[in-house]
Amino acid sequence: MKILISADMEGATGVTWPADVEPGTEQWQRCRAMFTSDVNAAVEGLLEGGATEVLVNEAHATMRNLLLEELNTDAAMITGRHKELSMVEGVQSGDCDGVVFLGYHCGAGDEGVLAHTYLPNAVTGVWLDGEPASEGRLNAAVVAEYGTPVILVTGDDRACEDAATYAPFARTVAVKEHVSRYAARCPPPAATARDIRAGARAAMTLAGRLDPVGPEPRAVEVEVDSAQLAQAAAIVPGVTRTGVRRVRYVSPDAYEMIRCFKAVTTLISNAMEERYG
Repeated sequence: MKILISADMEGATGVTWPADVEPGTEQWQRCRAMFTSDVNAAVEGLLEGGATEVLVNEAHATMRNLLLEELNTDAAMITGRHKELSMVEGVQSGDCDGVVFLGYHCGAGDEGVLAHTYLPNAVTGVWLDGEPASEGRLNAAVVAEYGTPVILVTGDDRACEDAATYAPFARTVAVKEHVSRYAARCPPPAATARDIRAGARAAMTLAGRLDPVGPEPRAVEVEVDSAQLAQAAAIVPGVTRTGVRRVRYVSPDAYEMIRCFKAVTTLISNAMEERYG
């Protein structure tokens, strides 16, 4: 069985602060090891549970954060930008029997450690078909179109609660407890690695191809914190402003939904000014 790990960093062991996940900082260098430890623990558990192939897709920021030289030698990794399906690159091969959302976090405007959706602060809310949408919900819609179940989600306790709303049958492993957006109660990496390994091993009972969902139209609304960002997002064909700080679009399926979302957030990011946002 082939399993895809979509590995984000904000929900990794020990990560609580922006500098922990910002490439180039001293803290980022330190946290890369804990991030890699989480991934390796998941790989080990998946293999023990019956996986025959594990593909890791780097899903954070520059997508060059995991330490390849420390990666479990029984896994392979997609590293770097830019990719057709961004955080869930690899699922479109159509042969993945399960996906792990590792190091995930709550969405923009929600309570959770480093909560955001794609952009750290400019996006204040995202809704998919009327429901508040974290990156987990958005990506779960994409993998469902390829018949791939979400079998495990790791992150803080709030991210695990969020996972229950979009992948109710998935196993969850909380690697830290939310205190505030920039604080958490954190066990050491040895403890979280043990828990992730056990969770991944148990999650393999959920692996197996499903009937693909859809395709069906998916409506996305994005709220930002200033008017010019909504104006920038509306440059994308099919994206319209529905308010001073809100835009909306409808895609024919989740594949096009996530690709349009990436375009929208890229334009929003490029429209920000250093001090005024």
